[in-house]
Amino acid sequence: MRAFLINEKEVCEMEYLIKREMDEILFDLSDERIENVVKRSMRERYKILFSLFRIVALPSECMRYMPVADKRGRKKYN
Repeated sequence: MRAFLINEKEVCEMEYLIKREMDEILFDLSDERIENVVKRSMRERYKILFSLFRIVALPSECMRYMPVADKRGRKKYN
């Protein structure tokens, strides 16, 4: 396990950057012109970003970006 210390300003900056990146991915996932192979890798990147986001963000903020499972168990990204 690795750890690092960051101050409150850096936490806010990390939260902002991760949120913007996740918003961009969510926007691109709704684009029908992007192929499914590319979207799959975008979903993987989203999972990684979301796990980082959970570390720095409040639980109420995390709920906004949490993927929701559909009836078949597949993750839907808002």
